[in-house]
Amino acid sequence: MFQSKIAGLGYYVPKNVYTNNDLTRFMETSDEWIQERTGIKERRYADRIGETTTTMAVEAAKIAIERANTTAEEIDFVVFATLSPDYYFPGCGVLLQREMGMKEIGALDIRNQCSGFVYALSVADQFIKTGMYKNILVVGSEKHSFALDFSTRGRAVSVIFGDGAGAIVLQPTTEAGKGILSTHLHSDGADAEKLAMYYPGASGGIWTENPPTWPNQELGGMLMTPEMLEDGTAFPVMDGQAVFKKAVVKFPEVIGEALSKNDLKTEDIDMLIPHQANLRISQFIQKTLGLSDDKVFNNIQKYGNTTAASVPIALCEAWEQGKIKDGDLVCLAAFGAGFTWGSALIRW
Repeated sequence: MFQSKIAGLGYYVPKNVYTNNDLTRFMETSDEWIQERTGIKERRYADRIGETTTTMAVEAAKIAIERANTTAEEIDFVVFATLSPDYYFPGCGVLLQREMGMKEIGALDIRNQCSGFVYALSVADQFIKTGMYKNILVVGSEKHSFALDFSTRGRAVSVIFGDGAGAIVLQPTTEAGKGILSTHLHSDGADAEKLAMYYPGASGGIWTENPPTWPNQELGGMLMTPEMLEDGTAFPVMDGQAVFKKAVVKFPEVIGEALSKNDLKTEDIDMLIPHQANLRISQFIQKTLGLSDDKVFNNIQKYGNTTAASVPIALCEAWEQGKIKDGDLVCLAAFGAGFTWGSALIRW
């Protein structure tokens, strides 16, 4: 059986930098307020027109493919993770396949939000191990900025998120003990509504009793209306405390699960790449695990939370800075809406 190795990786972030002070033009907030709660100093926003989740993914993919010493024509499968697709359907996987001039290969779209890249990596890993594919492009890309509530009402959510994309090329290796050692995925939907975007959707969203009367109610649908924009129900909602409490438990658990599976200990980790949800969560995890500063990589200060893109962006940036070297034990971990969470252990 083959192991999977990361043969190339790349990332892309938009040129538009928005600092915390820039956000004070739109809402009642401050640099101190945002940094105290999230650790974020600035984030990137894509151009409103012309720059999309797919176009950012293409830029990241080009770099990853070149570094893998392969070409777009040789990619034989795509796994694309995002919560902010260009269209409600079709997914971004086929759009990327089209834009990059790939063959008529399979393209799978993953909807696991902040855990999306770890889920996508796990899926791709199985395809490599079974020998079904040899060059898999795994992408995480997000354009959050077009759908956030940039008002004081929505600041608890909107100050956190940024745009960007990361990508890797996964290939087989027969080198013993190298590549992806194991992946671990979990979910618990009991508190799914604690972090969610209800619309557009087919469930009727949060209206469980006495829903408003809308033109298509007789047909069972739920329209996006101007009233939803006015009252804020069209935007993402988050119970920050609930997310924090769950994340700081599940992050160490799933990291420990990966280590136990491979008969390794926390001190064996050379680099932990946590999903960049909140710097306070990452710092809590670091303290819980007893890891030194040089063994945890954070870049949320510069980019905010880029959801499915955050792990590959951070992984690539850490590697580019020489913080990940051949033979290092690298752990990826993520937690997000659903709730879903997961980890991957990699021998570089």
